[in-house]
Amino acid sequence: MKRKGYIQVYTGDGKGKTTAAIGLAIRAAGRGKKSYIAQFMKKGEYGELIAIRKYLSHYINIQQFGLPDFHFKGDPVTDKERMAALEGLDTVRSVLKSGEYDIIILDEINILLNFKIIDIGLVLEILDDKPDDIELILTGRNAPEEILKRAHLITDMKNVKHYYDQQVSARLGIEK
Repeated sequence: MKRKGYIQVYTGDGKGKTTAAIGLAIRAAGRGKKSYIAQFMKKGEYGELIAIRKYLSHYINIQQFGLPDFHFKGDPVTDKERMAALEGLDTVRSVLKSGEYDIIILDEINILLNFKIIDIGLVLEILDDKPDDIELILTGRNAPEEILKRAHLITDMKNVKHYYDQQVSARLGIEK
């Protein structure tokens, strides 16, 4: 008998959304479950990418669908950004249908929506097409109301105090 899979959202302005999602994938790996992580808006050698490929690649597949340049809210959306995001969504659709994974994580998908890089209808279609036994996790600040309405679990990470406010840059092994 297959287990029920739910839709989880990790959002908010606090630190830890991606880390929480990856922690869930690591926990699942400990139980022999397989996870697929699509990282949107990211391109580069983040610590989690290195560790997963080195130690957990049998259980966790992680792919990036972003560009090396950082996109700030209000920046014009480029064709390259939109194409990278659409490639990621196409890959996620294929992965959902494959039956190979127990958990699928759409990391920073809410940022794509918030920055209007892709249309929310494309993500809602993925939610509608999710097989009943797959756990689907969406991360990123400013999750749209339409996503929140469909979620079974919502964690809102709240920023109380952050050293970025004192101009501390992202550090290797801690933030990247």
